[in-house]
Amino acid sequence: MHRLLAALLLSPALLLASGCGPVQTTAWMMDAEVALASARTAGAADKAPYELTSAELYLHKAREELGYAEYEVAVDCARKATRHAQEAREKALKAAATAPAPAKAAPGKP
Repeated sequence: MHRLLAALLLSPALLLASGCGPVQTTAWMMDAEVALASARTAGAADKAPYELTSAELYLHKAREELGYAEYEVAVDCARKATRHAQEAREKALKAAATAPAPAKAAPGKP
């Protein structure tokens, strides 16, 4: 009787715990996608191509691992994608802030 009661009490907890993997993975992947879009908007393709490419590849790997239901690995890859995308954005913004302003044309000259 005690075993049956224990099994009945643990079953919902196990079901809830097993459902967290996909939810957590999806949240991290969405964060990575947003960070990548932000990095691209900041001009990371030109100013931080290594970091941007790294972020894209980690996100690709996260999607692959999600397809295999390897949620822990997918979350790890998505976190790395987010971190690299944020680094790419910061590097691109810093490069844009330190870039010299374009020279103005003299009056009357195009």
